[in-house]
Amino acid sequence: MTAPVPSPLVTGVDFVSLPTRDLDAAMAFYGDVLGLERSSLWQRPGQPAIGAEYETGTVTLALMVVAALGIDLQPHRVPVALRVDDVAAVRAKLEARGVIFRGDTIDSGVCHQAIFADPDGNLLDLHHRYAPRASRQA
Repeated sequence: MTAPVPSPLVTGVDFVSLPTRDLDAAMAFYGDVLGLERSSLWQRPGQPAIGAEYETGTVTLALMVVAALGIDLQPHRVPVALRVDDVAAVRAKLEARGVIFRGDTIDSGVCHQAIFADPDGNLLDLHHRYAPRASRQA
């Protein structure tokens, strides 16, 4: 008789927070440069907006004006991987829009990656996995 597999406590990732000091510049970057859809603006009536959410298709990116929350700006130093179908093609489009990449495109043997930063210095990664995932069976 096999023991029942326990249900996981965590069932997914709803959003990833990205700190910003300038919400307007961040919204222009994520909306206009990256072409992501804004799904939410965090704003109370008569107050400046303190956040916005952008959809990637799998995880929401939540831009947060950290000073409004009493938090010092500390950009993500480990990149958030953004899934794309063709790293080279998307990289070329973003370079044409003024995005500066940090080094050459990486071929890890299972994926292609190209690292860049948003206006606040949060690292982002164009990512395309081309090799099948290894089996997770032990």
